[in-house]
Amino acid sequence: MTHRLPVLLEIVVPAYNEAERLPRGLALLCGKLQELDIAASVLVVDNGSTDTTADIAARWRGPVPVRLLSCAQRGKGAAVRAGLLATTAPYVGFCDADMATDLDALDHVLELLGAGLHVVVGSRRHTDSVVTASGSPLRRMGAIAFNALTRDMAGGIADTQCGFKFFAGPLARAAAADLRTTGFAFDVELLMHCLRHGAQIHDLPVNWVDVAGSTFSVRRHSFDCLRELLRMRMVAAALPPRAAFTPYPETQGTRAG
Repeated sequence: MTHRLPVLLEIVVPAYNEAERLPRGLALLCGKLQELDIAASVLVVDNGSTDTTADIAARWRGPVPVRLLSCAQRGKGAAVRAGLLATTAPYVGFCDADMATDLDALDHVLELLGAGLHVVVGSRRHTDSVVTASGSPLRRMGAIAFNALTRDMAGGIADTQCGFKFFAGPLARAAAADLRTTGFAFDVELLMHCLRHGAQIHDLPVNWVDVAGSTFSVRRHSFDCLRELLRMRMVAAALPPRAAFTPYPETQGTRAG
């Protein structure tokens, strides 16, 4: 499909050494976006990869435009921030390169954003979600503990770390501009800034399958995540609330589908 209309949806894919998983991920994502029959594009943010991740994204050709953005600052949070700030579409989001979340959820995401919801996040802990997890018990226990520590900061969302989040574009760019967490805990701060703007967060059930190859390690990254959470709490206590979010002119009256 040739896109002659303004792009309605931009999806950011942060990528660090994803040469093994990225081709399959882009094929799935672009195929789903083509199926939705909307003007959409994908932005792969290469986070200093030492493999062929950047080459794969730069040379990608398919039914949906894919562009490459380089982010020299290391960390998934830094990559997502750079990607969101580079978007211009009325609706934006990000998902992981492994496409662990079944992309059929995008149909519901667009319905909800088109109906005026500000933030739609995939939740593996939603009662209607179907999760196939192959990760270690330690990692699953760590995720439960992390969510318990952060739920109050993210508007009561039970799963802050699912890599499948979508926003009204202007809100995402405003929240990303305030984002300072560069590591894996960035999702919490991003949602926290959305709440400061008065946004509503809606959690969405997903079908999620654990895909091997994640760069997150409980042993290597837990301390950094806890340190980031402590910093976030200190910052949050000192920050005044932002003005309440209302649809910007670019999203008023916009409907997906």
